[in-house]
Amino acid sequence: MREWDPGSAPEAELRLWLDAYNEALAMDLPHDPQWGLNSLRGYLSVTMPGQRRFSWLMEDDAEPGVAPLLGVGTLLLLDGMGVIEIVVVPKARRQRVGRALLAAVANRALREGVRQLGVEVIGGTTAVDFYERHGFRWAFVEMRSLLDLRTVDWAHLREMADGVVTGYDVEYHQGGLPEPILGAYAEAKEQRRLTPPGDLELRPSSYSADRLRESIATLRARGLHPHIVLAMHEPTGHVVGLTEVVVPAQHPTRADQYDTIVRPEFNGLGLGRALKARMLLELRDAEPQLREVQTWHATENEQLQQVNDELASTPTTSGASTTPTPRT
Repeated sequence: MREWDPGSAPEAELRLWLDAYNEALAMDLPHDPQWGLNSLRGYLSVTMPGQRRFSWLMEDDAEPGVAPLLGVGTLLLLDGMGVIEIVVVPKARRQRVGRALLAAVANRALREGVRQLGVEVIGGTTAVDFYERHGFRWAFVEMRSLLDLRTVDWAHLREMADGVVTGYDVEYHQGGLPEPILGAYAEAKEQRRLTPPGDLELRPSSYSADRLRESIATLRARGLHPHIVLAMHEPTGHVVGLTEVVVPAQHPTRADQYDTIVRPEFNGLGLGRALKARMLLELRDAEPQLREVQTWHATENEQLQQVNDELASTPTTSGASTTPTPRT
């Protein structure tokens, strides 16, 4: 096993990483699209200002740098904690490969002064038992829904998108946001922290104009193309609702839904439904290769699940985000 810098690694090593990741993906989520090399280096190496990422490769001793990898691991340091990902190819599982990678991640976290680790785990896979055996505990559960764009009733979707009451202006922005909107948009995103739960947020958390600007730039540098639809309250000029979708260059046929937020005082107006419908209409034209949109939300968020049901999303897999039990 060796620590690895994807930002400067030879392309051949990026291909080895990709092969290992896709092999594990085919076992754990066989219906998910395979990843490609496009913008992979940026995806694996670029971080927000103030964050750091470390990576490891578990290689075959006989042919390091040439033979297929046995596993890969990453540690992202942010906001006083570490977020980890460990991937082991099927043939190397139950051979202590994952344990060795986890030890390397944990030791580096300790050296960096981090005392808490988090990981997203796909429900129903062997990873759940693996992390629980090593001291992690369940923190919360999210449901994944997939919207197959081939099943969408586009005429009905247009009716939903047009169902915005008077006094609200709905805007679509591709690739980022105009400078004059950044402050109002960041203020609306603050509601995600104050009134959880919602969809996965535009990562990293962006609750100021400067942070939001950095976040969007980081997304683009990682090969993640953002699409944003927002609702502006015309009398006040406030952003009162928003929805975000990101199309990854690494698997451009499946997009990821990030935040969908409606400020609490504007609930009941159908804004969330209209914003998501408008987003799908825009994606149809802007991303013609797109086939699916993937959404994650808390299982108890019945309001968001109802909106997803109306859009014909199909619940598929639950995933758990876990954190270790704190030690004194």
